[in-house]
Amino acid sequence: MKKKIMIEGMSCGHCSGRVEKALNEQSAVKEVTVNLEGKYAEVELSEDLSEEGIKEIIDEVGYEVTGIENL
Repeated sequence: MKKKIMIEGMSCGHCSGRVEKALNEQSAVKEVTVNLEGKYAEVELSEDLSEEGIKEIIDEVGYEVTGIENL
């Protein structure tokens, strides 16, 4: 299962790195690609991770999820 997460507040490589690290620390996450210019992350999940759970992870590192799409 893949999801595209739209994220506001990322402005540099350090920002995208924090988001990538936070998502990679989750056992449900197999792969993460963060696109700084596009302000989104694509996440491949090995098991279900709720949209609320994803929002909490991103919120904890200081960014805002503005939308989540299934790919």
